[in-house]
Amino acid sequence: MRQEAYIEVTGGRVWYQKFNKNSTGTPVIILHGGPGSSSYSLEGLQALQEDRPVILYDQLGCGRSDRPSDTSLWKIERFVEELAQVREALNLDKVHIVGHSWGTTLAAAYCLTKPSGIKSVIFSSPCLSAPRWEQDQIENLKKLPIEIQEIIKRCEENGTTDSEEFKVAIKEFNKVFVCRVETEPDPEWVKKGAGYRNPEIYNIMWGPSEFSVKGNLKSFDCTARLSEISCPTLFTCGRFDEATPESTEYFSSLVPNGKFHVFENSAHLPYFEEQDEFLRVVGNFLKTIDLD
Repeated sequence: MRQEAYIEVTGGRVWYQKFNKNSTGTPVIILHGGPGSSSYSLEGLQALQEDRPVILYDQLGCGRSDRPSDTSLWKIERFVEELAQVREALNLDKVHIVGHSWGTTLAAAYCLTKPSGIKSVIFSSPCLSAPRWEQDQIENLKKLPIEIQEIIKRCEENGTTDSEEFKVAIKEFNKVFVCRVETEPDPEWVKKGAGYRNPEIYNIMWGPSEFSVKGNLKSFDCTARLSEISCPTLFTCGRFDEATPESTEYFSSLVPNGKFHVFENSAHLPYFEEQDEFLRVVGNFLKTIDLD
């Protein structure tokens, strides 16, 4: 069974959908990446409804949610507040959280407000330190052909990240570190997903590209507080992920109940690149927690 509706949050309404086969497991809420992306590419995780209700929502400003013009809304504190409001509206007294990429930033910031009823958190391809992420991308760039490195560096320095040559270079980066599944040029799901994004939010919070954080998340780094997250946690990433296995394993070592898993044939989108394996690993982790 699937239902969809809107929830009033600070600044507007967010759109959500809930999948439920009347299963009895603890609900799981999915936090998409970005900032300013949408839950569209994560809809395959509805398969987890075999064991529990699954809730996906588009954060304010993107996807099918309202798009207010007030740029002061685009800060992590308001997104944390929004998650609390979504949870309250849906009566999620006990809940698992799955965050992907920026969704892990949001998940960590929310958990550090010490809410009750969080049974577990899954940090999928985590970004828990903006400075560390930036440094990891510098190292990743070194693995690409020198001409691609030079284009990206030059466009970053000159502020021409909207140029065609930068876009071409980024496609090469993405083939290695974002999604390694070869698809036809611009498949329908990619085009539709792009239409749900709001680049303004990304620019304000992160910056013009993945490689240098110039937005209001520039100094975000919660590594010193990860030990405060006491619920069971699972940290996952792809072997070739932007969120490197080295950083992901390091984050997992900082929490009291952290587990770590690498998807060997994936980059940044294991939930798409290895969907069946991702569902198996995540599903088994959630079921184990529910049995405890």
